[in-house]
Amino acid sequence: MMKTSPLKGMRDILPREQRIRDYVQNEILKTYRAAGFERISTPILEEMENLDKSDGGDNLNLIFKVLKRGEKLEKALAAGSAAALSDMGLRYDLTLPLSRYYAANREALPAPFKVIQTDRVYRAERPQKGRLREFVQCDIDILGDESPNAEVELIDVTARALLSIGFSGFTVNINDRRLLRGMLQHFGFPAEALDSVCISFDKLDKLGAPGVAAELTEKQMPPEAVQALTDFLQGGAFSLDDAAALCADKAPGDTLRRVIKTVEALSGGRYGIAYAPSLVRGQGYYTGMVFEITCPAFSGAVAGGGRYDEMVGKFLGQRVPAVGFSIGFERICAILLEQGFAVPDEKPRLALLYGADADFADVLQKAEALRGQYTVAVLAAAKKVGKQLDRLQQHGCAAVCFAEKYPEVRPLGAKAEG
Repeated sequence: MMKTSPLKGMRDILPREQRIRDYVQNEILKTYRAAGFERISTPILEEMENLDKSDGGDNLNLIFKVLKRGEKLEKALAAGSAAALSDMGLRYDLTLPLSRYYAANREALPAPFKVIQTDRVYRAERPQKGRLREFVQCDIDILGDESPNAEVELIDVTARALLSIGFSGFTVNINDRRLLRGMLQHFGFPAEALDSVCISFDKLDKLGAPGVAAELTEKQMPPEAVQALTDFLQGGAFSLDDAAALCADKAPGDTLRRVIKTVEALSGGRYGIAYAPSLVRGQGYYTGMVFEITCPAFSGAVAGGGRYDEMVGKFLGQRVPAVGFSIGFERICAILLEQGFAVPDEKPRLALLYGADADFADVLQKAEALRGQYTVAVLAAAKKVGKQLDRLQQHGCAAVCFAEKYPEVRPLGAKAEG
């Protein structure tokens, strides 16, 4: 017999959860579209060469690669080269596909381009709770705007989307990689090592200053630079002004202050925004500001993103400013499901049961009349109607109507005679 379980890291979604997912996605899309963003779709497969050059950080080790076909595969096998076996792969996020899409279609797109993507992506993760191999990302991006207004708008729109689905009291944590890199260079880390240092620095909240220092020492970073950073960190919490004072370039600090001040004014106290000195984000393609949204009631981030001004240029040979924000769709839906979330303003579900001798056209007309007040499922009445009603109630049906007794509607839970 064939297996009924889905592949590891992938899952089937039952109707109740799917209703929640549909609601969340619709609320997010409604907010995004009201702000003038337009939705696009891209293929799930991309050229391996593009994926390999995408600066996706650790995600590059998690790409599902697709084997070549036919004669091309036979030649690659004969050559004995593992790298030559694949010529395409499944997308691991939506940023690379968007960059390629923009490069291919920019003459037909508005400037700046404000875009929505809600689609499935794939990573060859080790399956565990919270880490799937197939999952949905929900992104908005602005391409063609180099001003910090783009960051402000993305934060504002994303926050309003979260508020619309019932999240509150969250904090937008924000940093700028240019600020962080300038600070690290001040301590004596060489420019070519900064990406690696940032990866370690990103663990400050988990490891503390001694743990970060130990990891940097293990990476054989300059001892005097490690010590200078450790001394600075052990001085206690440091502010944006403290970090900016260490940088030769004052622009990143000034811009970050402006964004924080503007978002504070927009939030009206509904959510917070805070400078997060150790926030780096894992993808290597980020070039400027990065941000994550955390909520005190839940561990981990529920949204994240940043500026990636060099990604589109890999396709066009010229710099195109770009910034994006992604809501953690899967995480949010899981949280709502665990909380027993009920979709608001959803019509109650009703089963319209009909007998073997019923005129089916007449039954469907009755169902249509009931749909002004209910979501109606038309079903043949079972021989043991009591068991059928119990099962319908278990699956969220609130009421039943027997076609021959229309328009009488009975709430489920009350005993009804067939």
